Amino acid sequence: MKASTFVYPWDVNGDPAAPARIASLGVEQVTLAAAYHSTRALTPRHPRHRIVTAEHAAVLYPADARWEGRELRPYPAGDWAPGDAYGRAAEALAAAGLEVHSWVVLAHNSRLGADRPDTSVVNAYGDRYPWAPCIAQPATRAYLVDLAAEAAVRPGARGTELESLGWYGLQHLHAHDKTGGVGLGDAGQYLMALCFCPACRTGYGEQGLDADALAAAVREALEPLWRGAPDDGGWAGVEKLLGEETAAATRAWRDGTARTLQESAVAAVRAAAPEGFQVLLHADPVTHHVGANAGVDPGHVLSVADGVVVPCAGGPGLLTPFAVRGRADAVIAANLGIVSGMGGSPGTLTEDTARARELGATEIRLYHAGLASDADLTAVQEALAAR
Repeated sequence: MKASTFVYPWDVNGDPAAPARIASLGVEQVTLAAAYHSTRALTPRHPRHRIVTAEHAAVLYPADARWEGRELRPYPAGDWAPGDAYGRAAEALAAAGLEVHSWVVLAHNSRLGADRPDTSVVNAYGDRYPWAPCIAQPATRAYLVDLAAEAAVRPGARGTELESLGWYGLQHLHAHDKTGGVGLGDAGQYLMALCFCPACRTGYGEQGLDADALAAAVREALEPLWRGAPDDGGWAGVEKLLGEETAAATRAWRDGTARTLQESAVAAVRAAAPEGFQVLLHADPVTHHVGANAGVDPGHVLSVADGVVVPCAGGPGLLTPFAVRGRADAVIAANLGIVSGMGGSPGTLTEDTARARELGATEIRLYHAGLASDADLTAVQEALAAR
């Protein structure tokens, strides 16, 4: 079972020992960030620094001329990833014998939301989510499709993994996050993710809904949850709160919007890529889910992309819908946490990999070699050696 680990350019650049150390884990591939959101990241073994603060979402390479004159365009990185940081790291990792794939974060960009508030998701209360570009807006969709093609197809990359290629909602860790006081649950999170920007208001109208009436209905449905009523969860919970027909209409608009964006982005990557270039999506098999692992229909996404990377932090159960619906040659990669300080379990990697294989995984992804402690990496090395 092929294994890949996620890596940032700043884990590698300036640390001559990093490529060999990563290769010694026993992975065949690295998934290297080419376009990434803001973050504060530990670099526990780097000879020059221990903390890297990426202040805003950025491309980690020099953007090309396609963006000239356009209002929406990627931001260059600051001193955390200067110049062609991706390219330098990719060359070093390839020289160590590792296959390099790009890692591209798309509809997750707080800097864009701060500079252009009109691009953001707007909830039923009128609150904007600056980290969440609305994927229904034509200009935003064009930006995301072109960003996917440019950031994915970097020199030397053999494939890409596209993250956040879908809707984003409320559940996003922000600076000094203070949003955990009321547990909304799955149904409440869906209602808080519904967007009411002009493009989405038009979209609801196309589904036979009045946007103002829908926003009022969402606020009314959420009110008991704010007061502590239980959230029944799942899609049945959304239908109970909003009504079956109204809930179905909102989902039809959102599912169709996400599917067509995914189709367009994958097609753009393929058009820019050499033959044999692999395109995977970070994905959740429940279409109404939002976030970094975009909610998708398993059968549809596996007819579009070469495969998926599936979150397994809560166990490997999300693999099954993809395994059941997928093509025989589809990549179904189980994303396993190996950073014990962030909830990962490198000590059970052997057992977790075996269970993921039983449920249909064909590959594994390890999050994240740059963030993990020495003890975590030793556990990974031992587990992969025993494969």
